[in-house]
Amino acid sequence: MDSMKSRLITSAVGIPLAILLLILGERFHWIMYVIISLLCILMIFELLSARRLHKNLNIFIPCMVFAVVQPLLVPLKMGLLPTYLFLLVMFLVMINASEKISYPDLCFALLGTIIVVLGMSSILLLPPRYNNYFTFFFVLCIGTPWCADAGAYFFGVFLGHHKLCPKVSPNKTVEGFAGGIVVGTLSALIIGFIYMFIYPNAEFNYILLLFIGLFSSVISVLGDLTFSLIKRSCKIKDYGAIFPGHGGFLDRFDSVIFAAPLIYFMGKYFAIFLF
Repeated sequence: MDSMKSRLITSAVGIPLAILLLILGERFHWIMYVIISLLCILMIFELLSARRLHKNLNIFIPCMVFAVVQPLLVPLKMGLLPTYLFLLVMFLVMINASEKISYPDLCFALLGTIIVVLGMSSILLLPPRYNNYFTFFFVLCIGTPWCADAGAYFFGVFLGHHKLCPKVSPNKTVEGFAGGIVVGTLSALIIGFIYMFIYPNAEFNYILLLFIGLFSSVISVLGDLTFSLIKRSCKIKDYGAIFPGHGGFLDRFDSVIFAAPLIYFMGKYFAIFLF
C-alpha cells in the first residue's frame, strides 16, 4: 500500500504539470518536439547507466546526440537518415576504439537507443497528417498505455492471484493484465470524448479508437516486460528514482515506447478523424 500511496502523490504532482505543458504545446507546437527530445535524453541516460555505459564516452556521446537530434528532425521528414548515420557512427566508433568497447555493450547501447528514440519519436509523426492536433496524439500515445498500466496495477493489487510472467516480473498477474486491457481500451474512448469538446470541428472515429485502445494496451505489456527483463539482466530494481512509486523515466515510459509506434501505424493507414 505504501507503493500505491507514492504513486498517487506522484500523480497529484505530475498531472497539473502535464496539463500545463499540454496547454502550451497546443499553442506552440515546437514545445512538443522539445519535450520528446528531453524525454529521450533522460531515458537513454538511464538505459546506459543501468549497464554503467554512461561513463564510456565513446558510446555515451553518439547515443545522446541521436536522442537529441532524431525527435527534433521529425518536422524535416528525413525518414531513417538519422538512424542510418547513427548506426554508421556507432560501428565506426567500435572499430576505432575496439579495445574500449565490447560487442555486447555496443549492441546493448545501439539496440536500446534506437528502440527508445524511434518509439518516442513516433508520437510526433501523426499530428502533421491530422491538422497538427499535437496534444491529442501526445495524450493518446502516452495516456492509453499509462491508463492500462494503472488499471493492471489496481486490478492486480485487489484481485490478482495468478502470475502472468513470474520469471520476468513477479508482481504482474493475469487478472491485472485483463483489467489493464479493459481500462486502457476505455481510456482511448474517453480521450476521444474529451477532445471532442477541445476540437469541436473534428469528428472522431470511435471504432478505431476502440481498437487502438485494445491493441495498444496489449502491446504496452510487452514493452513493460521487455524493459523489466533488461533491469533483471542489469541487476537493478528501477532505472531511476525521480518518480516515487514509479522509478525513473524509463520505468514510466517503457510501455509507451512499444505502444506509440502501433498507434502511429493504425492512425496512418486508418482514419482517426472523420472530417
